[in-house]
Amino acid sequence: MNHRIVFTGGPGAGKTAVITYLKHLGYQTATEVGRQVIQKQVEQQGTALPWMDKVAFRDEMVLAEMNQYAADSHAETTFFDRSVIDSYGYSQLEGIPVSAQLLTSCHELIYDQNVFIFPPWESIYNKDAERKQDFHTAVATYREMVKAYQKFGYELIEVPKCSVQERAAFILERISRA
Repeated sequence: MNHRIVFTGGPGAGKTAVITYLKHLGYQTATEVGRQVIQKQVEQQGTALPWMDKVAFRDEMVLAEMNQYAADSHAETTFFDRSVIDSYGYSQLEGIPVSAQLLTSCHELIYDQNVFIFPPWESIYNKDAERKQDFHTAVATYREMVKAYQKFGYELIEVPKCSVQERAAFILERISRA
């Protein structure tokens, strides 16, 4: 059976660090599409950026999530740095209309029932070229992700605030029980 395990939460909570560590351990991973979209748009001087055109940015993320899901190698386990449900949560956070394509994707792209949520963690939070939100917005994003995943019937498992290795061990131990 193919397990698609999602990491979600607000920005800067440590998801990508754990994904990177799991990849180093040999697990199949899927990177965060939001950063990919931002990098591509900046490179192409596009406008589908969260600080220019939030709807276009969201729509590009949805397409990227659909492509990433379809390209999943069907490894026994793949860890996803966010999912299409995050695009729904982003829409709610930003107060932008939810497209029919997004709703359809939220129902059709099925991930493991248990989703790992990374809580806001101010001491590790940093802004960078793609992450321009302040910590207050990171907390608001976290709250919207909780609501979004619950709306679509997922169970959230909060990842403790500890080292990357300890977080990875926590996640691996939890999925071994499932």
